[in-house]
Amino acid sequence: MQTALTRLVGVRHPIVQTGMGWVAGPRLVSAAADAGALGILASATMTLDQLRDAVREVRSRTRAPFGVNLRADAADAADRVEIMLEEGVRVASFALAPSPELIGRLKESGVVVVPSVGARRHAEKVAAWGADAVIVQGGEGGGHTGEVATTVLLPQVVDAVRIPVVAAGGFFDGRGLVAALAYGAAGVAMGTRFLLTSDSTVPDPVKARYLAATVRDVTVTRAVDGLPHRMLRTDLVDALERSGRIRALGQAVRRAAGFRRLSGLTWRQMVRDGLALRHGKELSWSQVLLAANTPMLLRSAMVEGRTDLGVMASGQVAGLIDDLPSCAELVERIMREAGEVLTGPGGLRVVR
Repeated sequence: MQTALTRLVGVRHPIVQTGMGWVAGPRLVSAAADAGALGILASATMTLDQLRDAVREVRSRTRAPFGVNLRADAADAADRVEIMLEEGVRVASFALAPSPELIGRLKESGVVVVPSVGARRHAEKVAAWGADAVIVQGGEGGGHTGEVATTVLLPQVVDAVRIPVVAAGGFFDGRGLVAALAYGAAGVAMGTRFLLTSDSTVPDPVKARYLAATVRDVTVTRAVDGLPHRMLRTDLVDALERSGRIRALGQAVRRAAGFRRLSGLTWRQMVRDGLALRHGKELSWSQVLLAANTPMLLRSAMVEGRTDLGVMASGQVAGLIDDLPSCAELVERIMREAGEVLTGPGGLRVVR
């Protein structure tokens, strides 16, 4: 199935595996790429040396195109871009809107720039700055999210920009892919669905927690970092929501210290990253620290398997997923289902 997305980035299928921190490592990214999707390596939780090593490992595992996800507001974003250019990465994905200068630096080296946005005005802005495509996540998506559902946000953006639009938030099967294409999207991006594959390195007990979840078990909370964050409801989430400011600040400092040791960031860099999220928002200082070290909370669950101490970002589709296929099996299934919706018995028909 060829679309504007597949032609732009050179993949076989209009499917993107999103860059999830601590989840989208070399094994998952290479498996998604080999399956014909666009695998995106999550770099925000890596040091610069780890990023370079991870890119090289992906390349050693697959010859298919893949991308790297960056935080545009990170203090070392420019350094990460230089590593990508030196290592020949073909696609740059951004969790926040990159600056025109950053987009220009990437494009002059032939890198495809694909920011993720959650509002029409943001899509218009990055398109005007030269982005090659945009991932649009509706409120159903996991992690930091907005309030507008994908079915409302997607057609707004498709009508507003003239670059390929990839739909995210609520997708997990072939029916969703066909629906997104019908809205005018060039493909779909999925996080939770790829997290719940056999190629994902997330510990089995954590995957089991996701598989057991119902739609009602996926909530949106501001208790972690002051921003709307969609995740599984856990005892930790409940505790954060009940904590007073002093207790929350103490917890935030301890977690921030742990993340600082892992990431190699200085306290100044961590506070700067937290303040970048605080800009224009009423966040407490505990939330600023939590915003800077949310990756540590994710790591506790996604790497260490500590569902009691970590947060588990999740799209609402977790409540609809009940198996752990390989990436190859998942992508093949989605494409088969999409074909059946379009042409199979009971499928769509064009009557003239």
